[in-house]
This record gives sequence, structure tokens and C-alpha cells, in this order.
Amino acid sequence: MPIQRLVIKLVMAVAASGVLRSVPAATQVSAAKEKAALVRITQGPEIERADPEFAIVRWTSNNPGGSPEHYGVVRYGTDPTKLDQTAKSPIRLNPAHSYTVFRVRLDGLKPATTYYYKVEATEANGKSDRMPSPVRQFTTPR
Repeated sequence: MPIQRLVIKLVMAVAASGVLRSVPAATQVSAAKEKAALVRITQGPEIERADPEFAIVRWTSNNPGGSPEHYGVVRYGTDPTKLDQTAKSPIRLNPAHSYTVFRVRLDGLKPATTYYYKVEATEANGKSDRMPSPVRQFTTPR
């Protein structure tokens, strides 16, 4: 009789863990937030880290709202009038936050080279949040 109770408890524990494990996936879907009337960069853009072969660009904006799936986009190059390379990074907006921090990694850079860049954000469908930055610059270390 004690072994049957143990088996029943074990079966119940396995069944309960399956239900509990599936709940977090459902709770990670965030609802769309009303689109902001005006999206502004409130901090940056700036270089968070620069190595000889890569850099990370960071900036903060008010929460753009709309689709919860967005992309931080950096257009860059070695000529300030020809930003012909693009890097982007996905981000999920938190509708409870009034701001959003974007971070985008630029790969394949050359050491001791000056790069120019500007940033923007887009919804997952590619629609711009219309918050382009001025062109900035940085130089990768040797």
C-alpha cells in the first residue's frame, strides 16, 4: 500500500510540473501598447563598448508603443554621407515601462578605423518609429 501512494504522488507531481512549466511561456506575450504620438531619443546614442572588431551602440527613447516586437537599427559606414551598412537587434517592448533601452552590436569592424552611425527603431513589420538620430562617430581601438 505505501508504494502505491508513492507512485500516485509521483504521477501527480509529474503532471503538475508539466502544467507549471507551460504557464511561463504564455505569460511572456505582452499586449500591444498604444502608439506614442512622438518618439524621442532621450539618451544617446552612444558607444557602450568598442573593441577592434565590434562595437555596441546604446540609446534610450520613450516607449514607442504599437507592436511589442521592435528592432533597434544602426546604419553605419566609414563615410558620414554614405552609411551603407546596417545592423539591427530585436527587442520586446515592456508596456509597463515609459522608456525603452536599445542595444545593437556592429560586427566585422576594422581596428583603428573611424565609423559614422545613426540610429532608429522599427516595428517588426519594418515601419519606422520616426526617431532618427543625428550622425555620430567613433573609432575602434587597435
